[in-house]
Amino acid sequence: MPTHSKQNGAARISVEQARPLGHSILARGFFISFEGGEGVGKTTQIKRLAESLREAGHDVVETREPGGSPGAEAVRHVLLSGAAEALGAKLEAVLFAAARSDHVETVIRPAVEAGKIVLTDRFMDSSRVYQGVTGGLAPDFMTPLERATVNGMVPDLTFMLDIEPEEGLRRAAARRAEGEAADRFEKEQVAIHRKRREAFLEIARNEPDRCVVVDASADAEAIAAEIHSRVMNALRDDAKMVRKKAPAK
Repeated sequence: MPTHSKQNGAARISVEQARPLGHSILARGFFISFEGGEGVGKTTQIKRLAESLREAGHDVVETREPGGSPGAEAVRHVLLSGAAEALGAKLEAVLFAAARSDHVETVIRPAVEAGKIVLTDRFMDSSRVYQGVTGGLAPDFMTPLERATVNGMVPDLTFMLDIEPEEGLRRAAARRAEGEAADRFEKEQVAIHRKRREAFLEIARNEPDRCVVVDASADAEAIAAEIHSRVMNALRDDAKMVRKKAPAK
């Protein structure tokens, strides 16, 4: 399995597929996903980034998976409670895909096309890791399912928040309300969480144009500053690319 790497990570569907040429980011928006294991701080960092982007004048949408849209939220409890686990890994993956498809078409795509910046807590990489790598589902099943589900709406930028699984699980337990049980995934063995961590890092190594690995054990303020800097640079680079592609008047 891959070893821990702090290098920036990952390849996406081509720009031509993911973004219509000739449109500025203000016309089409920008799509950012946050990925990682349990307790890495995705929600905290999304809120911090959303606040800083709004202060800079951007229109921001914060969302999550599973869920994020009325249809997807309807199956969120079924997925996280473990009620779908008895149905088998393939059907559980299909339920995640159905929720994601509704999320993409009713929330993410309309927002991006309206020029907004979308920040999502988990997206397609979580399915690759949780249902694919540790769920035992082969790429010949997962890849076509992903392609049909995202329908070209691939993140422009993905932050892989990385931390030792034991620390992540400790944080996840600390944030739960008194008497609240661990969810379907938090309760699994540490060895499985280690395998997921390695799988997220492998995606980052394989797709360096899309993914950035962030040390989630660092101070939250320092992490937020790094993420904000990366996003602002990505937005500037994206705008430059679009201007170069735009026909001369």
